[in-house]
Parts: sequence; C-alpha cells; structure tokens
Amino acid sequence: MEQKVLNIEIRSETGKGISRRIRKQGLIPAVVYGKGIDSVAVTVNPRDLAAAIAGEGGHNNLITLKGEGALSGSVVIVADLYRDCIKGNLLHADLHKINLEEKVKVPVTISLIGSSIGVKEGGLLDFVMHSVEVECLPTEIPEHLEVDVTNLAIGDSLHVRDLQVPPGIKVLEDPKATLVNILGKGKEEDGAAETAGA
Repeated sequence: MEQKVLNIEIRSETGKGISRRIRKQGLIPAVVYGKGIDSVAVTVNPRDLAAAIAGEGGHNNLITLKGEGALSGSVVIVADLYRDCIKGNLLHADLHKINLEEKVKVPVTISLIGSSIGVKEGGLLDFVMHSVEVECLPTEIPEHLEVDVTNLAIGDSLHVRDLQVPPGIKVLEDPKATLVNILGKGKEEDGAAETAGA
C-alpha cells in the first residue's frame, strides 16, 4: 500500500462557528483518533487530503502526518469523509491513527476482470458486492481484489469463498455471500413483465 504525507495543524477551538471559519480559509476541520489516544482536533488542506487518498488504494492509503506536536510522524488511514451533498466538496475528515504492527479491519474494493461467456451469450452481469471487509497488517492492505468472470456462463455465480487473496489477508465476510451472478436474459425479461403486470 502506497504511503502519502499530509500536513496538519492542531487546533484548540471546536464548534460549528470555528468549522465555518476554517472552511472560509480554504481548509477543513478533521479529527485524529485511535487506540490509546484521545481524539485530537486538527486542520488540513482539502486538496492535500484529496491527493493523499488518490489512486486505487483510496481511503486505505497509509498517510503519515506532518506538523507540530506528538501526532507528527503518526500513520493514519481515512476512516470517513463528509462532503457537501450538493457541491461535493470536502467538509470534514475522520483520521484513524494506526499501529503498523497491529492488524486493522478495512473495506477493499472488488475489481472484475475478463469478459463473461454468459454476457456474450446475452446474459446480464449482476455485480452484487463491490467491496469486502478484510483484516490484515496496514502495510499488507491490497489496493483491490480481482475477480475473473471470464468463464462464467449464464446461471453461474462467484462467492466470497472463491476469492483469491494474498497471504496474511483474512476476508471477514460470509463465505457463502454472492459476489457476482450471470443472469439469463429471458429470466430478466420475465421478471420485468411480472413487475409491469403487478
């Protein structure tokens, strides 16, 4: 997993008014929390934060904090981002301080590869689970997990138990949970007709 750097500034003032003032300055409020520490209010540049989570790793990118105080040099991952529902710009971030020698639980994206036989025959690919939760050391978090759908015919499915994961990665989802289905075209049309009739 790629490591990035993010400048932070610790702030002593909190509240909605302070947050609005921070955003007017082109920055956003954030909180750093983790095992064995009290939550710390900080300020970050949203452009720098966006750059830190750019790429396939996204929120799982390991970010080294840089600034004054005890948090400098700490490694975090982005636990949550809050955006303006209309403009989409960043409003707030939750940063989870981690220990590189302790396992973490994170969601990892599923990436489909190949072109399904069933789809070529007129079937429909039903992508059910777009990510799965895994447990591993922070430095071993995969950018994504690939699922090859090439040999799937109409009526075939792949499940969590079919995932090929690197050593040291534990998938925490139900092994029987479906990742992807190849549905028959006729079955889809019948379902649509029944819905319309109802």
